[in-house]
Amino acid sequence: MAHKPVGAGSSFNFTSGAASTSSSFSVQSSVLRVVAVGAAAHIKIDGDPVASTSDYYIPSGGTATLALTKASNRVVGVTTGTTTIVSVPEGTQVPFGTGDFVTLSGSTYHNFSHREVLSVDTTSSYDGYHQTRLTVDYNSSGIVTAFSEQNSSITISNKVSAKGLGLGTLYYQQVQISGDA
Repeated sequence: MAHKPVGAGSSFNFTSGAASTSSSFSVQSSVLRVVAVGAAAHIKIDGDPVASTSDYYIPSGGTATLALTKASNRVVGVTTGTTTIVSVPEGTQVPFGTGDFVTLSGSTYHNFSHREVLSVDTTSSYDGYHQTRLTVDYNSSGIVTAFSEQNSSITISNKVSAKGLGLGTLYYQQVQISGDA
């Protein structure tokens, strides 16, 4: 089985006390490879994880390849305010739901990282809106420049949390897998 790295790998230290959590990353692959070094760990992956002893176990020196849910869409509009409304193209499926965390990139002024989706509106409106709109917990009220970016996209983002059985380091990397498992 061959692994092809996707994006940059990273690491963080964990202890047997409270859970430690990584910085956020945009999901670019359907697989995350994790390695626990120095101690065994329980890990959890999602938008706002807090690992506990009931989560996935990785022995010290052990590796695991865990599934991620990859989701993205093109952005065609942004409405600024104390929360931000992101519009995606009419007729496209929206792979995000309330409680997911998303990152908007490719825009000059409207980018944000790892913000929670507060609601998803898929209803057609009498006032001309037929696109799905996501309300995101991001205060963009200070941005006065109109959105006009053609290459902007919104992707799901996650974090990794680890609760160790001692002091250790968790290394993680998104990968593509080819060959027999």
